Amino acid sequence: MTFKKADYILDFAKKIDEGSFGIYGLYSLSDEEVIRRFTSLKGIGVWTAEMIMTFCMQRPDIVSFTDLAILRGMRMLYCHRVIDKARFDRYRKRYSPCGTVASLYLWAIAGGAIPELDDPEAGKKLFRK
Repeated sequence: MTFKKADYILDFAKKIDEGSFGIYGLYSLSDEEVIRRFTSLKGIGVWTAEMIMTFCMQRPDIVSFTDLAILRGMRMLYCHRVIDKARFDRYRKRYSPCGTVASLYLWAIAGGAIPELDDPEAGKKLFRK
């Protein structure tokens, strides 16, 4: 871990300790508001906020456009060379309200769970048994 990341963690912990950032209040907020609150902190971007909502807060409908493996899984599943924001949003709407489950499957696909699928961006089979 870098010193910069350690500083971000310490800053975050300090804000929680002094009460200027309320973690428990986040559960009653919309996904967009949770992202806004987290990204107001030093060192936390949209991807980190989405991963916190997915794995810590267990939000049911999170699909991250900034996650490279999710984009790769979509490219492999739907045979697209590029997943732009408009196309991503169409797929995300299809997955709703269970986007988080879809994300888990897309990560598995990107990791080679279905060896028959290739990544059109790579132009070759990525995983063979």
